[in-house]
Amino acid sequence: FGINGRSGYNTENLTTKITVMRELIQQELEKFDREQLKQVFEFIEQLSLSQESAIARSHEKTELETTFHSLVEQWKSETRGISSTEQMSVHPAYQQIIGMGRDVIPLLLRELENNSGRWFWALKSISREEPVTPEQRGKTKEMIAAWLNWGREKGYKW
Repeated sequence: FGINGRSGYNTENLTTKITVMRELIQQELEKFDREQLKQVFEFIEQLSLSQESAIARSHEKTELETTFHSLVEQWKSETRGISSTEQMSVHPAYQQIIGMGRDVIPLLLRELENNSGRWFWALKSISREEPVTPEQRGKTKEMIAAWLNWGREKGYKW
């Protein structure tokens, strides 16, 4: 839209453009029959619903991540000084993370990649898989690599 350098928007030009746009839209709409118009409006409705659904999924994802990170911090602070993997894995916060199910796998993989940590038990419990070979057991870097490769092969993004 044109702008008049002295007085802001050139309202006459703007009004003309809006009128032309209205006429073009009206001409295009007249080309459609009722069934086509119904399909257009249904499509617009579906787009609206898709957007609402995407917003809801985004909100759920944010809630999931917030809960996950809160539990991770609780688990880390309450298990400092504990060296037993078994004791750390039965901690209530760790168990709650496992209880969050498959949705937390990407978060666990990110945590594993960025902070190492003892997430093997959780990943195995949730996925019911074990990508770590007997030769890799006890070798943290190799175990991490095995789980990260597993995650990529399964299509997870983190």
